Amino acid sequence: MTQSLQYLRAASVAVLCGLWLAGCVSSKGLAPSGAPLDVSATTTDTAFSAWPHEHWWTVYGDAALNALIEHALAASPSVEKARARIEMAQAAIGFTHSRLLPQVTFGVDSTYQRYPEHGQNPNLGGEGGSDNAVEFHGTYELDFFGRNQAALAAATSNARASAAAQQAVKVSLASTVAQAYFVLARLVAERQVVADMRQQRERILKLVQARVAEGIDSNVELRQAEGALPDIDGQLALLDENIALMRSRLAQLAVVPPAQTAQLAPVLKEVAAPALPDSIPSDLLARRADITAARWEIEATLRGTDMVKAEFYPSVNLTAFAGIASLGLSSLFEAGSGALGVNPTLTLPIFDGDRLRSKLKFADAEVDRAIAEYNGTLLEAMRDVVHAVTSLRALEHRQAAQRAAQASAESAYDLALQRYKAGLTGYLTVLATETEVLSQRRAATELKARALDLNVTLNRALGGGFDAATVTASN
Repeated sequence: MTQSLQYLRAASVAVLCGLWLAGCVSSKGLAPSGAPLDVSATTTDTAFSAWPHEHWWTVYGDAALNALIEHALAASPSVEKARARIEMAQAAIGFTHSRLLPQVTFGVDSTYQRYPEHGQNPNLGGEGGSDNAVEFHGTYELDFFGRNQAALAAATSNARASAAAQQAVKVSLASTVAQAYFVLARLVAERQVVADMRQQRERILKLVQARVAEGIDSNVELRQAEGALPDIDGQLALLDENIALMRSRLAQLAVVPPAQTAQLAPVLKEVAAPALPDSIPSDLLARRADITAARWEIEATLRGTDMVKAEFYPSVNLTAFAGIASLGLSSLFEAGSGALGVNPTLTLPIFDGDRLRSKLKFADAEVDRAIAEYNGTLLEAMRDVVHAVTSLRALEHRQAAQRAAQASAESAYDLALQRYKAGLTGYLTVLATETEVLSQRRAATELKARALDLNVTLNRALGGGFDAATVTASN
């Protein structure tokens, strides 16, 4: 008992000395210098509530598009990579949490040896025997200064960042598939416009041929009418190439066999004008997965600095063992073979060549990097919303102007064709007005596709149905 009390006194003195000596290595004067941007400092629309829902692409009412996006979200390598990162982060949580708990192991050790005549025990010299032990070993780190707690917090924040990053990948992927789908729809619609125009040129060619036969027109007009067809055939060939390439692109994005998209011919549909915010929505931070992921990364790096700061203080570990041990197997389970021991260990830095301060500077720099990335992500998100809203408002004026221009072009073409039939104008006038009609019809198709593309862009800019409240470390 006296020896035990002396041991405890010595251990207490060692701990007190360690706490006193901890001041020899200081983290004073070291701290991150960055600061996250405050979105509330900008003009925000507090009344906006038309946020997209999680499956925002279903509002377009296209079953083929829905199937492609759903398959992409289930099978895309980018989503699989993000899912693997989540699993890694969750495993890191389990590992760091285990450091907060006592570790107990069980071991059986048996070593046979021949004892030398001139060894520590001459009585056994020349004989053979075994040293045997059956023991439980336990270790426990007393986390007085929170290093392991900080590690667990950092791992948890990393897991949440990974979960939010996966959602950001899904939003981006769904948007990319939808936009590629609408590009294909635009190309298909453009091809139809050009194909219709080719039929019109074939009818005009027959008219010219008839006028030449009657001596009204010359072979000059006939050659002009015939030459218009190869030009439009070249446009059809280019459109066919682009359509095939876009179908292949969609197959790659959705991770489906090329044969599944080989005949895909989506139709451009009118889309209802979305509700537009007057300025940056006040809830944008909670609606963007990339912003949430960046914010959790800042939290993880901050907890990383806490881990390093804890290294400036003493660490205390307790090691104990209990079991039985004997020389020779015959006496292993006899009375008196019991073994018991405890080994408290205290370590602390005193002179480390500025290692810890350099390590803390590195951790602080990681915080500054994470803050800078967060600020950059936030600025990009705000820009995305502003650009999408600006373009959608401009699109309304562009569509109105284009409708007026197309009406004029159609009227001019009809008049030119009537005058040509009456012999009051030449074929070049018909060809010029026809070219303008084709241009305006294609412009109408492009603007309709632009409306769909901007609708997707706005949904993506507003977060694609993400809600930061749903992100946990177990997602």
